[in-house]
Amino acid sequence: MGIAENARIVLNKVAEAALRAGRKPEDVAVIGVTKTVGPDSVIQMARGGINIAGENRVQELLAKREALADTLPDLSWHMIGHLQSNKVKHAVASSDMIHSVDSMKLAALIDKQASEIGKVMDVLVEVNIAKEESKYGIFPERVFDFVCGALGFGNINIRGLMCVAPFVDNPEENRPHFQKMADILNDINGNLFRNGKRLGVLSMGMTLDYEVAVEQGATMVRVGTAIFGARDYI
Repeated sequence: MGIAENARIVLNKVAEAALRAGRKPEDVAVIGVTKTVGPDSVIQMARGGINIAGENRVQELLAKREALADTLPDLSWHMIGHLQSNKVKHAVASSDMIHSVDSMKLAALIDKQASEIGKVMDVLVEVNIAKEESKYGIFPERVFDFVCGALGFGNINIRGLMCVAPFVDNPEENRPHFQKMADILNDINGNLFRNGKRLGVLSMGMTLDYEVAVEQGATMVRVGTAIFGARDYI
């Protein structure tokens, strides 16, 4: 089975999960995690109906976006991995959304670089939902205050929240974490945006648990292995 067919299967499973939860399938976007795969594989993914590519490394994002600029001009590119300070300039210039804002220092750097090129950068606040030492992100109880502070940046548009849930054998184990993410977002919207803008993005769920994530309110899922197969990460 090829990459394009794998992509279609993932989209169908997302649609089914959305319907089970009483949601519209079109309200959930699939991000194909293109880490380590070549441009030809990205083209096959797009042929299967997935039009957002997610990269963990800025260097790969830059190279692939340039290589596919003519072939896939409408493909959206998201920076989904941990972002180092010295890569912010390139990430802001080349990304359509940054999923991994995990400190006020990083938010300030993104705001500064976006301002310099006249761009308002769409970002997500990364939440360390299970408080894992090996993961990046802001602890759940600090997210509300962080969002309050980050709203002061003029060249950052906070769109919502992102998390990397624990790696588990049974996806049901992550359902409480996904529900907690939805609760945090609802709390923010209920207290900060009663009469105006709301944060609408929940980026959560990967190959092993994306269907559960959709059932709990994910609006973006980040899927790699189910589309491209297992890969050796360097």
